[in-house]
Amino acid sequence: MPGRTDDSPSKHQHDPAAGSRTAGTARADADPRPAGVPAEPPGSAEPGPEAGTPAEQRVTALRRFAAAGRRWRAGRLAGCAALLAVAMTAGAVAAGAARDGGREAPVSAPAAPGTPLGADLDTAIRSLQSHLRAQPRDFGAWATLGLAYVEQARTKGDPSRYPQAERALKRSLDLQPGNDQALAGRAALAAARHDFTGALTYADRALKRNPYSERALCSRIDALVELGRYGDAARAADTADDRKPGVPVFTRYAYVRELRGDVSGARRVLEQALAGAASPADVAYVATALGQLAWSQGDYDTALRYYARALAADEEYLPALEGRARAQAASGDRAAAVTGLERVVARTPLPGPLVALGELYEARGADGDRARARDQYALVDAWTALARAGGVRTDLDTALAAADHGDRKEALRAARAEWQRRHTVHTADALAWALHVNGRDAEALPYARRATATGYRNAVFLYHRGVIERAAGHEKEARAHLGAALKLNPGFSPLGAREARTALKDLETSR
Repeated sequence: MPGRTDDSPSKHQHDPAAGSRTAGTARADADPRPAGVPAEPPGSAEPGPEAGTPAEQRVTALRRFAAAGRRWRAGRLAGCAALLAVAMTAGAVAAGAARDGGREAPVSAPAAPGTPLGADLDTAIRSLQSHLRAQPRDFGAWATLGLAYVEQARTKGDPSRYPQAERALKRSLDLQPGNDQALAGRAALAAARHDFTGALTYADRALKRNPYSERALCSRIDALVELGRYGDAARAADTADDRKPGVPVFTRYAYVRELRGDVSGARRVLEQALAGAASPADVAYVATALGQLAWSQGDYDTALRYYARALAADEEYLPALEGRARAQAASGDRAAAVTGLERVVARTPLPGPLVALGELYEARGADGDRARARDQYALVDAWTALARAGGVRTDLDTALAAADHGDRKEALRAARAEWQRRHTVHTADALAWALHVNGRDAEALPYARRATATGYRNAVFLYHRGVIERAAGHEKEARAHLGAALKLNPGFSPLGAREARTALKDLETSR
């Protein structure tokens, strides 16, 4: 989709290790075995027929599935999704010890607060599994293993890990009913699967047991944001800041401010967090958040400086690699942007970078680029099917991608389904755009207005609103919002920005 931006949880793409603190506050598996023995760790199985790194195996599986999806699109997607889930799991188990980078993988999945496992999740998981073979009744270790699987699913783009996380967390709760570690883990898992009502319920239950649980405090903020309860989210961020000030809380505090239009306040909070960042993971995470904020406001030089700082801390940090590519594209260096995004999707083929790369191919227009773009969009369908097989609610991803690069009727169905579950600025924008591409602009306009009502400065939302207003006959308003989108972030999308300039020029000519 032109100008696609990640849903809000992507602002927390990889929380650093729990316990990170700054000087002041922001306001200034294989299945668990029946006998309780955990499954063999990733990396312990012999490699299967797929050759290459774990990332290459996953991409190969996705590409095969995407091709199958194109051939069998009518009525056979569920069966292909099941085969893909098997292929992805096999690839991860065969060589899961390789580190694929620190990114929260699913584009719109909320980040669970950082695990206490360090940077190498695969090593930590193997250690936990070994411990649980010797001590199968250690409920705390089961909870930690469950959280590690949630994190692994995000960082590796492998939703097949979510059922493993669910089983580990259930085992913890069976051994020690009501323990706050597992409840907080269930909150993070629910949020990662886009079950934000469930995430809020589990977070509240965990906080009754332990009011200072950083994971539960952060998941509570995420859930409230993703349910569109922005006032409650702001109060939850205040509470979390009082109880557990630190990088995971600060980044959420900043994003709540950004959603309400306080960009300078969000920047101050993130800068404070970066000044107090104590580890390379913290530095990479917060610097990337600052890069994303600068890019969204059209300050590409600043964005590139922050991405460089993030990559100096962790040269393989995928959110920074993706962000840098987007900033390069916006700055006019599309060759570097294509190379960068190709590197990202080769490691973790997720909807956001796949769509961005497809649109860059379309904008470049070289021989074969249109086919290359179609391949990226087909991979979005593949990932979505896999995510559904892992229990993730993918309607927002489907609506955003399909509106411009897929089945428009399916985009509208998905957008309506997501709107029934939660009323956020992102779901309002998605529904508005899906209605527009289906020729229902009078219905779309109230949702487009709602998407921009909080003061959130998002060029894509302004562009969508301007296009819808033009189609609905409100030319003065259309000129204002298309102009505002291009003034705010003139490189918000290689296709969307081009279309915005064309539409604005046509409106000015017709005055």
